[in-house]
Amino acid sequence: MKSTLFARFFLMALLAAGCPGLAQDASPGPAGAPFELADGDRVVFVGNALFENDQDFGYLELALTTRWPGRNLTFRNIGWSGDNVFGEARSYITNPPTAYDLLIEQITGANPTVIFMAYGAIESQEGEAGLPRFNDGYQQLLDRVSGLNARLVLLSPTPVFSAGGVDVSSPDNLALQLYGTAISRIAAARNARFVDVFKPLSAAARSATLSDNGIHLNESGYYCLALALERGLGLPERRESAEITVSGKGGYTSSSPSLRLLPDSDPKSGFRFTWDEPLLPLPVPSALSEVATQVRHLRVTGLKKGFYTLYADGVQLLTASAGLWEQGMVIGQGVAHERAERLRGLIVKKNGLYFHQYRPPNRTYILGFRSYEQGRHKQGLEDLNILITWLEAQIAAQRAPRQQVYQFIPTK
Repeated sequence: MKSTLFARFFLMALLAAGCPGLAQDASPGPAGAPFELADGDRVVFVGNALFENDQDFGYLELALTTRWPGRNLTFRNIGWSGDNVFGEARSYITNPPTAYDLLIEQITGANPTVIFMAYGAIESQEGEAGLPRFNDGYQQLLDRVSGLNARLVLLSPTPVFSAGGVDVSSPDNLALQLYGTAISRIAAARNARFVDVFKPLSAAARSATLSDNGIHLNESGYYCLALALERGLGLPERRESAEITVSGKGGYTSSSPSLRLLPDSDPKSGFRFTWDEPLLPLPVPSALSEVATQVRHLRVTGLKKGFYTLYADGVQLLTASAGLWEQGMVIGQGVAHERAERLRGLIVKKNGLYFHQYRPPNRTYILGFRSYEQGRHKQGLEDLNILITWLEAQIAAQRAPRQQVYQFIPTK
């Protein structure tokens, strides 16, 4: 038992940055005020499959909405697989609108105050020769949306993955890096934020499988992308460490300001405490469960030999020896993690409804030139607002952490 626990702890301690290798290659935000979402902000994700596919996982919205749990924030995802800065993937059989007009219409209709853009992956297939056209197209797109007065965050493309991680010197990845550099220059010229996700995901891919097909991110990939985005925006890590010292007379002290010890009538039975949690954690994909994450770290010193168990609101979290508690243990499960997972599920449901509302599969028959056949269903699309609004209220009610009472007792 000891050897298993020690091996698990040692692995967690090595990779406690969250996604393996991510912290070292994080992209800093621009100089000036740190990134922040204000009360009433309406965040829109627009771009290619990088954003569209996150609708199945919800990590990006979860990361941002839990950062400011007391603020009224709204998120809309209008990512479109295969899309480029010219909106060419958004075409339908009929015109108008043109594919580009539809892109502008969808951005404008989402009423953004903050826009996250992810382009460059599709365009990079044209190599260096296509770079001037890409630059012109991106600038034109940003000019078209400038009237919305929305704050901009431009993302680099993600890398192409292989079995051994990411070969940054491959032709595909050299092109992706070239386009990422171009995007960074566009952002700098417009005083917009730029987040390089190519480097941190390349580093994380050395120790984890982030894609199932080499192109699109899987659940682990989106978890790591969310962490990379947070770091690229200059947001503090979600990790927090605390320490409790046990005195020889059965007393307990802690110098950690967020941890408060509670009175206990029987010191022999252990002790209780509360530990303020400013943010909900990001739920860890099962594939990464053995490699520590952005979670809490608790160290208990001065214990007598033996094993000790930590509970949270009566739920057993983990058991370890006094020696391992002395080194410190990662608290990567419990009520807060379950609450965050439920919240992620609500986000996925909400985004799924919005997807079917703004992008119905039979758009031509409901909204297009053949609407005389099925145009009656337009009201049904509008009625989805009722469910979307209800889910957003549920998200708002559950995105803040709740105080838990921890109990630390010897295990007989």
